Amino acid sequence: MTASRVFASALCTAAALLGAGVAPAAASAQPSAAATSCYGGAKTLTYHYQAAAKEYGTYTTSSRCNDINMRLITDAPGVYLDACVVFTDHTTKCNNDDAYTTHGTEWATVATDVKDGTHFVLRVHAYDTDAQNVTFQIAY
Repeated sequence: MTASRVFASALCTAAALLGAGVAPAAASAQPSAAATSCYGGAKTLTYHYQAAAKEYGTYTTSSRCNDINMRLITDAPGVYLDACVVFTDHTTKCNNDDAYTTHGTEWATVATDVKDGTHFVLRVHAYDTDAQNVTFQIAY
């Protein structure tokens, strides 16, 4: 078989698999499985607007995720929450030089490369007054 026929055959096989909703073996990589496992263990919480920051937890990190992640579950456009992590065994201040990060509906990290077994609270406050009753998730 010539090289062009082999390539065409492989291309047709990949197209058929994708058309059937099956990913080729090379496409199903380990990071996807790890992400599913991490987010699959997410906790769902609700923030109710208040002037001061609200703390959720104390939680303990696991081997399920390398990071502490957060996303909002809302269909209201323009609603965001600010969040930070306090590593309670070491400090009363937020990570990232006591700074908050703003979070929306996409998964994003609040703290990265956190060791397993680390105790923390999630500190949240409203980005603005649009954040009245906001359901969100954390994965850690």
